[in-house]
Amino acid sequence: MNGFEGLIGQSQAIALLQGAVAANRLAPAYLFAGPPGVGRSLAAQAFVELLFCTGVSADKQKLIHKRLRQGNHPDVLWVEPTYLHNGVRLSAREAAEKNLKRKAPPQIRLEQIREIAQFLGRSALTAPRKIVAIDQAEMMAEAAANGLLKTLEEPGKATIILIAPGADALLPTLVSRCQRIPFSRLALEDMEQVLRKTGQEEILQERAVLEIAQGSPGEAIAAWQQLQVISPDLLKRCTQFPKTPRIALELARDIDSSLDTEAQLWLVTYLQHSYWRTRSHPALVTKLEQARKSLLSYAQPRLVWEVTLLELSQFAV
Repeated sequence: MNGFEGLIGQSQAIALLQGAVAANRLAPAYLFAGPPGVGRSLAAQAFVELLFCTGVSADKQKLIHKRLRQGNHPDVLWVEPTYLHNGVRLSAREAAEKNLKRKAPPQIRLEQIREIAQFLGRSALTAPRKIVAIDQAEMMAEAAANGLLKTLEEPGKATIILIAPGADALLPTLVSRCQRIPFSRLALEDMEQVLRKTGQEEILQERAVLEIAQGSPGEAIAAWQQLQVISPDLLKRCTQFPKTPRIALELARDIDSSLDTEAQLWLVTYLQHSYWRTRSHPALVTKLEQARKSLLSYAQPRLVWEVTLLELSQFAV
């Protein structure tokens, strides 16, 4: 049973992880560093499966595989950013199921880091060690990152996996305690293989989506899904520079009222790509990148778009 079989285009990462298990030389912490959507989370799941299944019977391997796929293995804790709604933490999936409009990006919160410490404070039940995987670790609040540092200093018989775009997305003190596993963007033929395998062949016909994804199948799928969420009329209006302040303010209102934060962040990326193809003006990309940073910093979305679109109206002809 080899969970790495489904991981395409990441031979270096696979070799490093398989070598660590084969030699029984596991680091207390790993940083799975690379762009989103290229298989980092899949690699983490396959790594845990390989670690837990090495040296056990075929029947037990099947049981471990089943529990890991169901997400209920007692010695594995998977942590992801959450939204806070009426004092209750919700994952992105849970928030979407409840049709909640999300005004701010999700966070990995201090309470979640405390839960990690509690989890690691108990001995493993069935596995050789405990595993904690922190997805989108770059979304840790500052207090959470500082709290995790204490855990990384003394993880006990456990391995912690941080999944992030790169070392610069995390505190240097966290990075220094991790062994880095590099993940790269996929070549076009590998992209095509993944998209066909996952039943997303229609994306191959969308040039803009493929260009935005830049070798990330996951990003291509996410971009395609976002493209279906945004109305064609709104998208058309966004790709045209506002000719007057009134048009800019009305467009900012409509973006804020119809799109949640995740969709707005993707819209920033789409507009950067669109404007660069039509104008190739660095200032346009810079202004939109500032809008992205403001949205990620929990600024009021409508105000962010008002300021940004008023600045872009200067480029209208």
